[in-house]
Amino acid sequence: LWNQWPNIPADWPLLPMVGTPMPSIYFTAGAEHRRHVGMVVPALEEADPFEIRQHCEQLADRLIDTVCTRGTADLVAEYAEPLPVLVLARLVGFPDDEGADIARVLKDLADGGPEAQKAHLRFGEHMARLVAAKRARPGDDVTSRMLAHPEPFTDEEYALDLMAITAAGHLTTADWISNSTRLMLTEDQFADALSGGRHSVAEAMNEVLWEDGPTQILAGRWAARDTRLGEQNIARGDMLLLGLGAANADPHIRQQVTASAVRSGQGGNSAHLAFSHGEYRCPFPAQEIAEIIARTGIEVLLDRLPDLELAVPATELVRRPSAFLRGTTALPVRFTPVRTTGDAL
Repeated sequence: LWNQWPNIPADWPLLPMVGTPMPSIYFTAGAEHRRHVGMVVPALEEADPFEIRQHCEQLADRLIDTVCTRGTADLVAEYAEPLPVLVLARLVGFPDDEGADIARVLKDLADGGPEAQKAHLRFGEHMARLVAAKRARPGDDVTSRMLAHPEPFTDEEYALDLMAITAAGHLTTADWISNSTRLMLTEDQFADALSGGRHSVAEAMNEVLWEDGPTQILAGRWAARDTRLGEQNIARGDMLLLGLGAANADPHIRQQVTASAVRSGQGGNSAHLAFSHGEYRCPFPAQEIAEIIARTGIEVLLDRLPDLELAVPATELVRRPSAFLRGTTALPVRFTPVRTTGDAL
């Protein structure tokens, strides 16, 4: 539908993030979208929350073991970024040794740099191999459950849906962890909440989704007809950028949220748009998986390294070069060295 496709070069770095029409849960609409949802969502729903937490605790401990004895770390590169994809790789059925490469692929893809197109191809190759492997030998994983769905899909559709699941859940969850940790290290109100117990961790994470949410913009939507919205003319075929971060900052909405928090005596309002909204929102089981990974990751980090502090001035932290996701490129910290758990990667 995009009226600018004739002007877009084949090597445009943002092409994988904007997306050409593909038969996946992310790019389909209407009945076709619901068909994909009917296959993907039940496969995610069967993932055991307790098992997800166990995977996350084990993998988080392994990552911390690689840095805990030296007293310094980059929490983005060495913890927040690898943790979600390692957990998600297990859930969809990958062996652990493929998780690290998938993490590198997804970072190149999300940053939209010169390696984005190659990264997208490598990502697809990983998923195609996984579909073939699970078709030959099913297991207790998301991919095998998708393949067991009674309505048949093509191997391309399975691979594209697995790409959507993994990509959507990786860097967004990584930035949720790193943004929460960054606020803990730079703002007293978050430091108090995050050090105040496990219930406080959940409340602080919810505040991060309001104030510093991982997903700022969603692309890949186009106007189906001429219309007018917010005193702006929109032509048929114009690309629409959904500003989830901007919506959360709407002054009218924030006044209502603040008033509600004052009346209830708590700041746990979750009416944000961090996961989008409506039929095309992030599916509820995927939201739960992301919350388990992020919360467990933060809790393990605080338990293992309780005296974390920022190793550089906060003004030196640099945002990720992405129009779509909001995270930092690095989060240097220092802490008192501690012993490993003996389960290092």
